[in-house]
This record gives sequence, structure tokens and C-alpha cells, in this order.
Amino acid sequence: MPYALALALTLLVEVPVYTAALVRAGGLRPVRAAGAAVLVNLATHPLLWWSLRPYSAGPAAAYWTAFGIGEAGVCLIEGALLGPLTGLRLRTPLPWAAATTANAASVLAGFLLGS
Repeated sequence: MPYALALALTLLVEVPVYTAALVRAGGLRPVRAAGAAVLVNLATHPLLWWSLRPYSAGPAAAYWTAFGIGEAGVCLIEGALLGPLTGLRLRTPLPWAAATTANAASVLAGFLLGS
């Protein structure tokens, strides 16, 4: 899958998930929630994408290990970025749950599309 398509798919899936979670549970305005979702993805998506490139030609076990570690790191980074972008307290579960749920949804979408 080309990078631009992967980023578009990620945003298509994750922005609504983040927006719903941050509006319903966090009390944010939809525009602020969606903006935060786009920004956290623009910060993490290229890093994960390009850091996985060296593993794509190697053994599958190496790729999937790097993928799992990378996705866990992305969840942590995105959760941490939500604090300053939204004003949410990082000691509450909402930023971490939103980041994990949004990323799980986009990983699932990628798997379902066969990439």
C-alpha cells in the first residue's frame, strides 16, 4: 500500500473514533477533538511507516515484532500528545483508551483490506 493511501486510511478510521471518544467522554468540541486526532496521527504515522520499511524485506517474525512494538509506541505517544492538545489530564484513562482504540481500529481496517 502506498504511503499516501495508508495515511488516508488511518485518518479515515481514526479521526471519527478519536472524535467520538473525546466528545462523549471528554466533553470536547468536535472540531477540537478531530483536530487533535489529525495532529497526533501526523506526528506518529510517518515515524512508524518509515521505521518499519527496513523490516518489510526481512523475515516475517522480525516485521511483526517491530510492528507490534511500533504500534504500542504509537499508542503511548498519541495518548501523551492528547494531553497538551486537548487539555485532558494524562492521569485519567481517556487519552490512553482513545489512542489504543483508534489505533486498534485502523490496524484492523488495514488487515481487512489485506495490506
